[in-house]
Amino acid sequence: MASTVDPTDTAPLVDTPLPTDTAAPGAPSSPTDPPSPADTANPLDPARLRAQLETLTTEAFRPDLAEIDRRSTLDIARTMNGEDATVPAAVAARLPQIAAAIDATATRMADGGRLIYAGAGTAGRLGVLDASECPPTFNTDPSEVLGLIAGGPAALVTAVEGAEDSRELAVEDLTAIGLTDRDTVVGISASGRTPYAIGAVEHARANGALTIGLSCNAGSALAAAAEHGIEIVVGPELLTGSTRLKAGTAQKLVLNMLSTITMIRLGKTYGNLMVDVRASNNKLRARSHRIVALATGATDLEIETALRATDGEVKNAILTLLGGVDGPTAARLLDTADGHLRAALAAAKHR
Repeated sequence: MASTVDPTDTAPLVDTPLPTDTAAPGAPSSPTDPPSPADTANPLDPARLRAQLETLTTEAFRPDLAEIDRRSTLDIARTMNGEDATVPAAVAARLPQIAAAIDATATRMADGGRLIYAGAGTAGRLGVLDASECPPTFNTDPSEVLGLIAGGPAALVTAVEGAEDSRELAVEDLTAIGLTDRDTVVGISASGRTPYAIGAVEHARANGALTIGLSCNAGSALAAAAEHGIEIVVGPELLTGSTRLKAGTAQKLVLNMLSTITMIRLGKTYGNLMVDVRASNNKLRARSHRIVALATGATDLEIETALRATDGEVKNAILTLLGGVDGPTAARLLDTADGHLRAALAAAKHR
């Protein structure tokens, strides 16, 4: 794979309709206005690209911060912290759209589908990060939640020239992992115009997969291409166009919700306890013990016995202690309940 992965995700633009975010300077007055000569020009023309950048809220220039480099370090930190504090409110404004996307994702995953993130630069790295944390947190198979980044694994640490400009590369990457109509594909792009993310969503939707477009500009091409468009408009960045800042924070918050609440819906938790945690190191083994203790109130000896009887599976151990069943029965009850501990407990009590 080859790619340009700009760490700030100021993605190259594609020849798609301009966004309708009238808050950004230079935005068109109406999406139905006749195309101007600039709109019909070569989409790779530098002047056209500059004009498109000027329509993006994430690229807007802040005159009030033009001399931020002359301020004290503490003043800059306070300003940056104040900017960051606005992000949760921007996310809150889109909670209904986020919740709808989560419910649709959980339905697909319950039917054996996968959650697949696709993005370039910062956006791609955030997707890979979220995907990589699901196996140890929720005991998912590494193939269940995947992160695709334009340019492949090398792009996680090094810019790879050209890949984020390619819709075709996104198609190749999705084809390589065997995309199915049970999967969910989440295109992530701060600008909402990154060709790789848009190409991934368009290809996935054409093949019957659920699609989500996560961007930080209103009226984005990415949101328009997806079945579920989520636009978290955080406004201009402290450093002009550096969307690893507020936009990146907003994307991280949404991805946290998307994966975490989907896993809650799939029965990966018991209350607010991570009962599907995979004890792959000493810290997680200690956490597993503590989770069983919090869920059951059992003694240390009882907990260790239950964990040994269930090969260290926290959910199974809890079921043996609270449901009064042995390890094999706990496994069978959980399998019948599709992994939902509460349902398995109810079944155990009615045996």
